[in-house]
Amino acid sequence: MPHLKHLAPLIIAAMLAACGEEKAPAARGPSEVSVIQVLAQETPITYEYTAQTESSQLVEIRTRVSGFLDKRTYKEGSVVKAGQTLFQIDKKPFEAQLAAAHGELSAQKARLSVAEATLARVKPLVEQNALSKKDLDDSNGNERTAQAAVEVARANVLTAELNLGYATIKSPIEGLASFAKVQDGSYLNANSQEALLTTVGALDPMRVNFSVSENEILKYREKIAKGILKVPPQDNFVIEVVLSDGTVYSEKGHITFADTSFSQGTGTMLLRAEVANPKGSLVPGQFVRARLIGATYPKGIVVPQKAIQQSGQGYFVWIMDKDNKAQVRPIEVGPWMADQWLVQHGLNGGESLIVDGFMRLAPGAPVKVVTPAPAAAPVASPTPSK
Repeated sequence: MPHLKHLAPLIIAAMLAACGEEKAPAARGPSEVSVIQVLAQETPITYEYTAQTESSQLVEIRTRVSGFLDKRTYKEGSVVKAGQTLFQIDKKPFEAQLAAAHGELSAQKARLSVAEATLARVKPLVEQNALSKKDLDDSNGNERTAQAAVEVARANVLTAELNLGYATIKSPIEGLASFAKVQDGSYLNANSQEALLTTVGALDPMRVNFSVSENEILKYREKIAKGILKVPPQDNFVIEVVLSDGTVYSEKGHITFADTSFSQGTGTMLLRAEVANPKGSLVPGQFVRARLIGATYPKGIVVPQKAIQQSGQGYFVWIMDKDNKAQVRPIEVGPWMADQWLVQHGLNGGESLIVDGFMRLAPGAPVKVVTPAPAAAPVASPTPSK
């Protein structure tokens, strides 16, 4: 058996070599991925804020004269027309005052006629030295006094007519009338708090008030200065109103007022827009969302949301470099746009963005494109930014 002793080392070596061959890992090929070509182009962006509607003209309906309220002539909470009667105060006392003023005017006119006739007789007699100049002065004084009394009487008539007219209280504008603060039969005192009877708020146009924080405005201005953001001329944004149920209101508006300073309590600036409301669909006090449409990113980059991943250090993407190797790229993201995401920093137009096949990726690992995807493009109606 000596020959077996000589073969044993060879057999053991062969076995060890075979075991080594079984344990050695097979070489792994490039990871299969899908990519898109990053596209930088003008991308619309909207801003959205919590807002509240407000009447563009709120009028307090007050009584100008004192008297007993006969009746309320409008339906509370309804839309009233300009010139429509809302309240009727008892007219009889004012009609009596007007009649007395007319009577006084007639009496004063009669006195003026007598004074004028007397003056006409005195003048020739004074010229003939039949009467003294004092008599002429007295006649002139009486005539002027009578004229003044007539003017006072006319003013009293006008005052009485106005008071009679004020007894019928009408709406100066078309709008939504609130509830009545007084009941029929109540005594109205024009010089007290009871003089306020109700309010009427104009519905068309409707104001939309919202506030923007100081930080947002500073970032907004910084992006404009750097050319990152482009806004409409003179900040003439289109305003879109979104109702509480998500419905987009049919009419669009524009900003008509921006406060001159920030609120000391909230650190925000008040902005006001006006939108047409011909059908009265919007009412004062509604909570809505105000969307500002018109801003764009001149070189915006929008990519699918699935291409963006997040770690403890922030957001990142995988790109394929010119050597067909995967590389990690940290990015700064902006708002969502439907199923896509605006990338504000970290990507450049023309780069190859990996959108699928992340499981086997590692920095510097070779990749193979198996299903090229079309270039990313901005959506027509972006999801609003806050």
